[in-house]
Parts: sequence; structure tokens; C-alpha cells
Amino acid sequence: MDNFYQDSLFEINLAEVSPRQDREIRIPPTDLSAGAQIRVVRNARRKRSISAYREHGAIVIQVPTHLTRSQVSEAIPEMVARVIAGEEREKITDGQLLNRAEKLLARYLPEFSLTPISVRWKPMRERWGSCTTAERTIRISDRLNGAPEYVIDYLLVHELIHLEVSDHGERFQRLLARFEGSERANAYLEGYEAGARG
Repeated sequence: MDNFYQDSLFEINLAEVSPRQDREIRIPPTDLSAGAQIRVVRNARRKRSISAYREHGAIVIQVPTHLTRSQVSEAIPEMVARVIAGEEREKITDGQLLNRAEKLLARYLPEFSLTPISVRWKPMRERWGSCTTAERTIRISDRLNGAPEYVIDYLLVHELIHLEVSDHGERFQRLLARFEGSERANAYLEGYEAGARG
């Protein structure tokens, strides 16, 4: 099992971190990481390769234990850039988001007479999504552009229900229960928030 050491790469005394042990170093959000926390994990099972991926909002970089502190520091920008570039390729447009919402409406809420006029990404830090019923507009937090499909679909279904149901009462819950990935999507969102908080 890995031992974890938590600290900040841009403030830490790297001389205190042994390159021979499994360690985790937490790096605060930077411009380099597009605001995400970075976690560097020294992994004894990793012999040569370095990997990077997104986990609960943070960027995790796994490195072999034998790498020197300077080798790790040099690898971080490239690995962060790879994760972000991959996510950029996976992002979907407002038009694609609207198209997706229309398909979800037909599948999960076929009895609804109201349809959204617009569905788009919007910078939101406090909420995952919102629906203005009178204008029939839906906005989804741009933090999640690039998130797994089931997460975005869950949020779209949630907001689509608000086209006809304004509260989160019994009818709303019954309709939302039609979406089979609700529990998994909620777990992802909770993990994302936890990762973002550090």
C-alpha cells in the first residue's frame, strides 16, 4: 500500500521528499492546470512510464519512485498539458448540447409538451445547472464540459424536468428516477467537488 505525503510542489522543500518512497504531493491550482489541483503520486509499481489523468476534478500524475525531484518537476507541465489537451478534444459545443438535450427529452420525458429554446454552457461556480422556465433556457456549468456523458446527461435531464416542474418535490423525483445513471452521476459530482476543494 502506498504511503502518501501531502504538500505543495511550488512551496515544498523537495529535499525533504525521498524519491525512493511512494509519496503524494498536492500542488495548488495554477494557470498551468487551468485552475485544477495537481497531485503527484510516486508509485513503486510503476517502473518507467509516467501517466496523468483527471480524478474528481484534480489532475493526478503517477511517476516511478526512482525519478529525481528535478525529473518530476520537469515532467509536470507536459503531463498536465496532455490531460488538458485531451479534454479540449472531448468538449462539446452548445449546439451539440442542445441536440443531446432534445434526444434525452424524447427518451426520458416523452409526455412533456415544452422543449428548450436554448441549452448552452455557462461559467458557473456555485451550481451545476439552471433552467429558466419562462424563457425555456437551460445552462450547464462549463466546468463539466469534458465530463463523462452520463454526468452531462443526468444534469440535462434534471434541468429538462424543470421546464414543467419548478420544484424538487415528489413528481420531480419520480421523473428524475427514470434516468438510470443518477446515483453514479451524483457520486461523480460529489467527488469532483471534493477534489476541487482539495
